[in-house]
Amino acid sequence: MRFAKMEGTGNDFVVTHEVEPSQVDAFVRGVPLLCDRRRGIGADGVVLILPSNRADYRMRIFNADGSEAEMCGNGIRCMVVYLEKKGMTAKGLLSVETGAGLVSTSRLDKQVRVDMGPPILDADKIPTTKPGGGRVIMESLTVGDRVMRVTAVSMGNPHAVVFVAALTDDLVERYGKLLEHHQFFPRRVNAEFVRLISDSEIEMRVWERGCGETMACGTGACAAVVSGILNGKLGAKVAVHLLGGDLFVEWDGEASHSVSLTGPARWVFEGEI
Repeated sequence: MRFAKMEGTGNDFVVTHEVEPSQVDAFVRGVPLLCDRRRGIGADGVVLILPSNRADYRMRIFNADGSEAEMCGNGIRCMVVYLEKKGMTAKGLLSVETGAGLVSTSRLDKQVRVDMGPPILDADKIPTTKPGGGRVIMESLTVGDRVMRVTAVSMGNPHAVVFVAALTDDLVERYGKLLEHHQFFPRRVNAEFVRLISDSEIEMRVWERGCGETMACGTGACAAVVSGILNGKLGAKVAVHLLGGDLFVEWDGEASHSVSLTGPARWVFEGEI
């Protein structure tokens, strides 16, 4: 199989279009080895580009442990650059079928803008175990030896956002893992720890479901900004500073309106395995 190693703000992927739809189930068993940074290629996940009868292409994204994610904001930007470099599209606007529905993308000079669709705010659909449905805003959860106030958002995949005064290794590595597997989230969850800088700027670290801490998370950046707006902490346009670089998120606060994500994607190298 030929592949490209790609990264978006440090969130890195093995990307290929050489796996047939009928081969995916068998292929997935090898994902953890491909992502192994010592015995394989090394990546946070694998992006498969497949044909679609609903859009220009279909994306399936698998985490480093082999579990499938519904959506990946950094991965889809890498997919757009891959298609361009391989000569598989000359369109400035692309539609992509994902596990979270149809997503549209556009090229902005050296960056890619993704229409991520409206956020999912209902507790049952995120999903959570909160009784009675409704929104999950500053919900008090016991996480290990701490009580954390969590706002939950799905951007096609579930996120738990916690606003903190300072970002530390212990906070992310210890409590991120505990949040991922918290019983409040029946399908596990991505955990975002967010420090406010201003109403248009935040700093964030993320513990991703099935990966551990990553350099960046596109859907997580979107969930963090949505959470900040819901809690009256952020405005409609926000710069998100991550370990791997900066992403830019826009949302007007209307639940039925889409969130947009803009950021870089880079071809690192290609190879055969």
